[in-house]
Amino acid sequence: MDPFLILNQIASTGKAFKENEPGSREALIAHSRALVAALEIPSEFIQRTFWAEPNEQAQTVLQPAQSAIIRLAVDVHLFQHLQEAASGLSPVALSEKTGVEVDLLARLARHLVAMNVLVFHSGAFHSTALSNALAEERYQHSIVCCYENSRLALGGLPTYFKKNAYRSPTPGGTDGPFQDAHGTDLRFFDWIVAAPPRLQLFDSFMSVYRAGKANWFEEKFYPVSQRLVCGFDAEISDGLLVDIGGGRGHDVTAFVALHGDLPGKVVLQDREPVIASILDSAEGRVFEVQAYDFFTPQPVKGARAYSLHSILHDWCDDDCVRILENLVPALVRGYSWVLLNEIVISEEKPTLAATSMDMMMLSHFAVRERTEVEWEEILARVGLRVVRIYNYPGVAESLIEAQLA
Repeated sequence: MDPFLILNQIASTGKAFKENEPGSREALIAHSRALVAALEIPSEFIQRTFWAEPNEQAQTVLQPAQSAIIRLAVDVHLFQHLQEAASGLSPVALSEKTGVEVDLLARLARHLVAMNVLVFHSGAFHSTALSNALAEERYQHSIVCCYENSRLALGGLPTYFKKNAYRSPTPGGTDGPFQDAHGTDLRFFDWIVAAPPRLQLFDSFMSVYRAGKANWFEEKFYPVSQRLVCGFDAEISDGLLVDIGGGRGHDVTAFVALHGDLPGKVVLQDREPVIASILDSAEGRVFEVQAYDFFTPQPVKGARAYSLHSILHDWCDDDCVRILENLVPALVRGYSWVLLNEIVISEEKPTLAATSMDMMMLSHFAVRERTEVEWEEILARVGLRVVRIYNYPGVAESLIEAQLA
């Protein structure tokens, strides 16, 4: 639905609410939900539906029915069938395609209509822009990943903390809510890697987590030309940007594509298995790759900038210090930047995106998202200082720019 039409409806209903007309309050709530559905991008929908809010009674998220139906929809290819049907599908026709008994299917799909995921008119269910996006493989994988992996850990928080005397789990340990919920003594990433299907689903989820959001290296977010390109000195080093723990190179590929002819080289660093997985796709690559463990000394010396995108939030304070201690000797005073693309939680006006991720870090990794003061304290422990923190509207992560103190 057109968001401007919904805004007009909200304005009209607001007047009725002011006059205390019966049903106006409920209508305002319904219009507000429709507005969220019209404005929300798929990555935000996944976050809100599957892990924004834990719920003790349901042992899942606050929208247990919706999340369960959407998970079921993946198995029966509900969204794909509706996407392929230009004129929609009647309950009977959709039942035949999905294999779900017609009465049951109508009830399930009707709830998705109420939640603004589908629409129903002229005797047929129809897709929406949201349901069409959810039909993509990467979102299908993300739905399964969040439902199967995160639901138990988040839903089990009340039980876990009651047993744990309402104390925080050991930072970075193996006795947290995730281990308790899944009956494992493995850390989250070890648990994911132990089963290739889980790893594939998680990789898809990571690829859509920030989909539709601005990247840190866009000029209106962080002025790359002014802060990195200007002042670059090839006599100090030929390295312009080193992406530490950059995975398969999503950031550096987009970085080079956006900024074109750069004065220095761009280097992607990650663990040996990750680097090995992309060596076969060398054709057309616009960056160098290097196997590197960030708990060991940084091998690229004197680069203009070293970026860590959502790396440190996976680790406790002491491990963050170890990672940075291995980076600091490579820095050139007054020249090299350390760029941390991380959430900086506001204590006065925290956003849902930030606090939701904090709950994920608590339940899955037994670590935390950090406030500005907490980031400053960690950086100070290794002789770094925050120069400036850059923010962009609607993006959960900030860009923390730091140098040697």
